[in-house]
Amino acid sequence: MEQKTKRSQKKKWLPYLLVSPYLIFVVVFVAFPVLFCFYLTFNKWNIISPMKFIGIDNYSRLFHDRLFWKAIGNTLKFLLLHIPLQLIVSLFLAYLLNQKLRAAAFFRASFFMPVIVSGVVVTILWQQLLGFDGGLINRMLMSIGMHKIGWLVNPDVAIYAIAIMATWKNVGLYVILFLVGLQTVPPQYYEAAKMEGASRWQQFYHITLPMINPTIFMVVILSTIGGFSLFIEPYIMTGGGPLNTTLSAVLYIYKQAFQYYNMGYSATLGFFYALMIMTVVILQKKFIEKEV
Repeated sequence: MEQKTKRSQKKKWLPYLLVSPYLIFVVVFVAFPVLFCFYLTFNKWNIISPMKFIGIDNYSRLFHDRLFWKAIGNTLKFLLLHIPLQLIVSLFLAYLLNQKLRAAAFFRASFFMPVIVSGVVVTILWQQLLGFDGGLINRMLMSIGMHKIGWLVNPDVAIYAIAIMATWKNVGLYVILFLVGLQTVPPQYYEAAKMEGASRWQQFYHITLPMINPTIFMVVILSTIGGFSLFIEPYIMTGGGPLNTTLSAVLYIYKQAFQYYNMGYSATLGFFYALMIMTVVILQKKFIEKEV
């Protein structure tokens, strides 16, 4: 009886023992940083001096910080081009790759290659391509009699140039996701539609899009979260300029923390920004599930 009792006790504790590494990871690297970040929002701290409790002053400063709201606006401008462009281009390329093509595996690997290359390397490459005086793209424009474009120095163009570059960098991942989604559509649906005289566009609109709705939702959500996380591109290519027109919200939070050492205020910005992203993702989910 005693041995059975001991065995039952071991079996009782075994599940907790098996999940304990993950629980420790969550507590140390997720729960504690989030709680500490929330605690920092009520304090003023520059790392060197002791923390000073200031109540809701950081939140009050946030709502009156014009530069932060300008950074939010820049990020939204980026998303307005990046998400539709990412969605259309990746779905178009996946649709082509889903056809019977020679060397299809080569093209799939080629489109995915920029995803696995370091973001810093890709950004530096595009910085050279988009250079005003010596950039390859401007040289090509001048060779056909066109004027140079200030891709990274024109306040009206810079954020959209970065959006195009970011789309090129990430499109390979979404091509693969869409390709998987397209290959799960039963072919007999298309055969039945052809027998009814449906055109290719009608087949795409009435069969393909509804069937890949979960993939569309995933791509939109991942593109949104990735877009809101915009940092490397403006940090390296423009530093947030010209005239703060490419200053993203994450870059502004970074500057507050590691250039101005406003850790409490930076934590407040980050906490508020995370809540805003979560709200946008929830609204997107409801809209996509309703419309598609």
